[in-house]
Amino acid sequence: MSSRLRKISPAALAIVAVFALAACGDSHTRVTTGTYAGESGKNAPYLNVGPLVYEVQLSRELNPANIEDATYLKGLTPAEAHLAPGQEWFAVFIQVWNHTSSALPAANELTVSDTQNNIYQPIVPDSENEFAYRGGLVPAKGELPLPESVASQGATGGAVLLYKIQVVSLDNRPLELKIVDPNDPTQTASAELDV
Repeated sequence: MSSRLRKISPAALAIVAVFALAACGDSHTRVTTGTYAGESGKNAPYLNVGPLVYEVQLSRELNPANIEDATYLKGLTPAEAHLAPGQEWFAVFIQVWNHTSSALPAANELTVSDTQNNIYQPIVPDSENEFAYRGGLVPAKGELPLPESVASQGATGGAVLLYKIQVVSLDNRPLELKIVDPNDPTQTASAELDV
């Protein structure tokens, strides 16, 4: 009988191991803070804000003289495009997922702040900019940017949020992105950004 137990024991252990590993990836765990780590979202946190999930793909300074960066800045009015002395462009590329069976509004309050409590609001370019994050409805079982869109097919796979920040804020790092649920302002999440 002990040899029978020895034969069953490895199989039973394998089943226990499968259940133990499955518990590690519990999809019901809500994450509301995280640290961006890596290019194109590698190891970036998936942030739960209300019923939607957000992921920072990349964050970095933009150079308007660079051809790629100038594309992300299209669709701004001359006043919006103007940088005052001591200002520069900062971009956050983001993806949003809706795992529910109903279309839901994406956040429209996504601020960047530094350690000195300087808070920056995004500047939203017009429709000429196909990379811009504009919020709106996230389709049921869908995502933003929409699959097959220019932003989705771009280098980061994310829609871009544009911020005019003070250069001094780069000395007051880490910068932090805060996302607020449009239906319930008590539901928020934040991510430390890479610069």
